Amino acid sequence: MDHSAHAHQSHDRHAGHHTEDFLQKFWVTLALTVSIVLYSDLPQAFFGWTAPAFPGSIYLPTVLGSIIFFYGGLVFLKGAWSEMQVRLPGMMTLIALAISAAYLYSMWVTISGVGMTLYWELSTLITVMLIGHYIEMRAVQGAKGALRELAKLLPDKAEVVRDGKSVMVAIVELKRGDVVLVRPGGKVPADGSILEGESELDESLITGESKPVAKSGGAEVIAGSINGDGSLHIRIEKLGAETFLASVMRLVAEAESSKSHLQLLSDRAAFYLTIVAVGAGGLTFVIWLAVGSSFGFSVERLVAVLVIACPHALGLAIPLVASISTTMASKNGFFVKRRLSLEAARNVTVVLFDKTGTLTEGKFGVVSASDDVLVAAAAVEKQSEHPIGKAIVSEAQKRGLAIAQAQQFKRLAGTGAQAVVNGKEVFVGHRGGTDIVVEIDGVSLGTITLADSVRPEAREAIATLRDMGITVAMITGDSQEVAAEVAKELDIQEYFARVRPEEKSQKIKLLQSQGKKVAMVGDGVNDAPALTQADLGIAIGAGTNVAIESAGIILVKNDPRDIPKIIKLSRLTYSKMIQNLFWATGYNIVALPIAAGALAAWGVMLQPAVAAVFMSLSTVIVAFNAMLLRRKPI
Repeated sequence: MDHSAHAHQSHDRHAGHHTEDFLQKFWVTLALTVSIVLYSDLPQAFFGWTAPAFPGSIYLPTVLGSIIFFYGGLVFLKGAWSEMQVRLPGMMTLIALAISAAYLYSMWVTISGVGMTLYWELSTLITVMLIGHYIEMRAVQGAKGALRELAKLLPDKAEVVRDGKSVMVAIVELKRGDVVLVRPGGKVPADGSILEGESELDESLITGESKPVAKSGGAEVIAGSINGDGSLHIRIEKLGAETFLASVMRLVAEAESSKSHLQLLSDRAAFYLTIVAVGAGGLTFVIWLAVGSSFGFSVERLVAVLVIACPHALGLAIPLVASISTTMASKNGFFVKRRLSLEAARNVTVVLFDKTGTLTEGKFGVVSASDDVLVAAAAVEKQSEHPIGKAIVSEAQKRGLAIAQAQQFKRLAGTGAQAVVNGKEVFVGHRGGTDIVVEIDGVSLGTITLADSVRPEAREAIATLRDMGITVAMITGDSQEVAAEVAKELDIQEYFARVRPEEKSQKIKLLQSQGKKVAMVGDGVNDAPALTQADLGIAIGAGTNVAIESAGIILVKNDPRDIPKIIKLSRLTYSKMIQNLFWATGYNIVALPIAAGALAAWGVMLQPAVAAVFMSLSTVIVAFNAMLLRRKPI
């Protein structure tokens, strides 16, 4: 990236500014501007009325104009200095040049007594610019407001159990391994696991899941979730930057700071427009002087050109749309980590799903097994923490089978488990096939067929994607038989089976070599290389470090139906950005020659104050057009 591009990304013209400061300055300058206008030639010219004179009233516009220039205009002068320091003259530079030219010329006229002052033009320009910047900052901050609410989810203090007593401590004083007591209705202060108690926790503000989640001993809990009716003792396991909420906040920070290609384009356009405007303004000034116009008239043309060329609307065109789309994304269950990713989504032609936990529940269930096979296997697996083992035990309990006590339990890495049940050695595991084999003293008793059930919402997601003209493919490390069964159930024509995690990125390269734009949807843990290789990486399961690093968009609710929403939002966002660029740049291209006096022969002149009004109207049009994005359903 070249210097200018980097500077565009790092430079913020509103850095150090507060939204309310612009509003306060606006009201003060507005009041002073009214007085300046009343004591200008305008009331006499339009209404035949002259403001009452008093000793020194002739200098009132000079005094009030100076106050407005240094009080209201100082923020633009500082902004221009900041732009010049990074060698990127832009909007602030143009405003500073316009108001400085108007003020210095007016002061020269006041001192010399030759010509017409531009105090009312100066004051109205600064007033309009102040309210324009206030509207911009308010709009952008408002769009980000929903994301910033995440910071308010954590409690200020936590009740820690130390030496058998409860002590209230500030949340920053918590340590890993601390046991905290979360009372009914309280908030979980940090990520951890439940030691004692059971309750239902409301995680809706974090995960988007509206239904309270039942939690008991050993269950993991997320900072910021709200406890139900039970009391919980929770061991703190993650603090600060490690927590789920901190991960989300990092996503928000990256989303706010990242820029799309179009935003970089608009920044660069604003840069070149500034160069053109300064050059055109200087040329306009010289030409009008050369043809015999007065110095004051030439300065008016110069100021009008500088004002009309201010890329205010251009500077707002892309950031506001991007901010609104980021907020819409969060309200629909996904976080845009990189805006480039959201922009890329509109071009996706293939969505490649990782099977387990994405298209399927990620929880195994017994499809078929005889009672005697199941009861023998359950006795062994009762001591296992493996998902398959838990599924076998759960099915045996569901059938009401009596499960014997096993001894000498042993986990056999990569194959299964064995134990002694009623004096006989029972093996449960794989022997090369896809089903679970159960053997007693080396003799096969039978098999258990398990399946990872397909998510109901996966069918809807795939149907929607297909209606949008997007191909759906599946990739999995499971066997050909399992992959074929899931693909058939979901009507997926293209799939890759028995693919190791490190091979997934190669499959994506294969699709890309065929000219396809690929979105990879994975769990963000073993799919990191694939998520990075894809044109668009979408991580299922927000909060994992790998997901944050490798994916551009994170699905908080783990719902595949959010994938079509991403693509729809991308298409809507791109369309709205193009519209805004058209409005912003088109306005400048048409208005600049008029401001320079190209239509002077026909009596059409654009005064600096009128130029300021027109410039602000273009900003309002762009802002209004961006706001319409919120009404678009995704």
